[in-house]
Amino acid sequence: MRISTRIARFRLDRVVIGVMLVAAILLAARAWLHDHPQHNPWAPLNLADPPGWATQAKLSKLREDAAECRAVLDRSAVAFTALEPLDEGQCPRPDRLTLDKLPLASRAEMTCALGAGLVLWERRLQPLAEAMLRSRIARIEHFGTYSCRRVYGRSTGDWSEHSTGNAIDVAAFVLENGERLAVVSGWQGEGEEAAFLQRARDEACAIFGTVLSPDYNAAHADHLHLDQAARGWGGYCR
Repeated sequence: MRISTRIARFRLDRVVIGVMLVAAILLAARAWLHDHPQHNPWAPLNLADPPGWATQAKLSKLREDAAECRAVLDRSAVAFTALEPLDEGQCPRPDRLTLDKLPLASRAEMTCALGAGLVLWERRLQPLAEAMLRSRIARIEHFGTYSCRRVYGRSTGDWSEHSTGNAIDVAAFVLENGERLAVVSGWQGEGEEAAFLQRARDEACAIFGTVLSPDYNAAHADHLHLDQAARGWGGYCR
C-alpha cells in the first residue's frame, strides 16, 4: 500500500511540475512576444517595427481592408493624403491615396495596401543601400501605378493590378551620391549594382503579393513590377 501511494504521489508531482513548466514557458513566450511585436500575430501591425515572422501575414490582410490599412499608416506615423474614390467606367478606384514623404521621383496614386508595402520596402532598402553601395537612396524612379488596362494591354483577359492603382513598376534608384541604378542596364552582372537590384527584388518578395523582375520575362526587362493582389501564402516572386 505504501509503495502504491508513493508511486501515485510521484506521478502527481510529475504532473504538477509539468504544468508549472508549461505555464512558465507560456508566460515567457507571452512576455517575449510583447517585446517583439513583429513576431506576434495578434499585435497590431506597425511599419516602424523591424520585419518579423508575422509581418507578411499582417500585410496580406490589408489588401482587403482599406480602413484598417489607413489605420496602420496612421499608427506607423506614415504621412499620406487620402483621395476621394473614383469610378472611371471599367476601372473603379474606391481606394486611393498618395504617400507624402516616400522618395518617389514622381507623384503616384495608389491603393493603401500598395503604399504600406512601399513604405516597408523602402525602409528595408535604405540600410542595404548604405551597406552595399555606401549611399542612401534619394529617389525611386517608376513608370507609374495607375493604368486602366488589361494584363499586357490585351483587349481581353484579366484586368491588370494597375487598373486600380494596386501596382507599381520601379525602373531605377537614384542614390544621394548621384549614382543611378537602372534595372534595364544594371540587372545582369556580378557587380554591386546587380547585387543590390536583385536583393531589392528579394526583399520585395517578402512584402508584396506579386513581384516580377527581368528574370520573369522580356516584358519586365526594364523594371520591377510590384503589386498587392492576393496570391495565397507567400505570393508570387520571380
